[in-house]
Amino acid sequence: MSVALVTGCAGFIGSHLSERLIQEGYQVKGIDCFLDYYPRPIKENNLKNLLKEKNFSFVEADILKVDLMNLLDGVEYIFHEAAQAGVRASWGKNFEIYTQNNILATQVLLETAKELSTLKKFVYASSSSVYGDTDILPMHEDGTPKPVSPYGVSKLANEHLCYLYFKNFGIPTISLRYFTVYGPRQRPDMAFNKFISAILQNKEIQIYGEGNQTRDFTFIRDIVEATFAASQTDVNGEVFNIGGGSRVTLIQVINLIGEILDKPVKMQYTEPQHGDVLHTWANISKAQKILNYNPLVSLKEGLKEEIDWLRDSANR
Repeated sequence: MSVALVTGCAGFIGSHLSERLIQEGYQVKGIDCFLDYYPRPIKENNLKNLLKEKNFSFVEADILKVDLMNLLDGVEYIFHEAAQAGVRASWGKNFEIYTQNNILATQVLLETAKELSTLKKFVYASSSSVYGDTDILPMHEDGTPKPVSPYGVSKLANEHLCYLYFKNFGIPTISLRYFTVYGPRQRPDMAFNKFISAILQNKEIQIYGEGNQTRDFTFIRDIVEATFAASQTDVNGEVFNIGGGSRVTLIQVINLIGEILDKPVKMQYTEPQHGDVLHTWANISKAQKILNYNPLVSLKEGLKEEIDWLRDSANR
């Protein structure tokens, strides 16, 4: 039985990925330190089904403080999903949190991983935030990353760490640049969660700027499939875009949510936020060719699943 470590296993992506690995017959070790970026009960609920699985074990700990050699004993696959999230919160004194939980935690994990004789793949969860604002669309992995937020800087730094540990120590790393992930268990600070909740409660949606900014939205199930596929390839030291092929403006997606819910939409426009980019759009040809990745979930289908989940959560 293959053994995998999933960092950030109680989070949005980490919990879905852990469940997928269990379905594949893996023994999964999960670690999460329950950062207070959003309420702990949400993460505890994400773990609820996993904790019933005999092949899942959970450690509540900080990567920087735990005995990593003991945690990684026998591990063949590392899926590094843990990170301090949030573009808008990464400025000022808060950047210290990002350097600790994103950059330093990744370096410590890689440093320990180079001692593992069992390791077959180290998959790092990066972000489209590394690109920043660019007029070259769709975004291609060969383009020059120019992040415009401290969060994006921390993600790009980790990509470089993954590459240099591959180059110098042979750690089989792959970095995946996720593009705007959505679906059930999405964090409460993320756009779709906020939009759906506001419309259900007949509240105004706050729009930063004019609402014409576009995003390449990617459903959680497609993200998980791409992440698992990355762990199975023989390719190492590379970066891949993982997008959903659902690039639309914020105004379009808000109206689509209102249409699905059959409810009126109220919008309030405010100033653009520092660190937000105007457009994201993934060129996924590299992932299609090497990882055999093809997003399967349409935006409308995915939104319906997230809406159903939010309604069920509200009822609970």
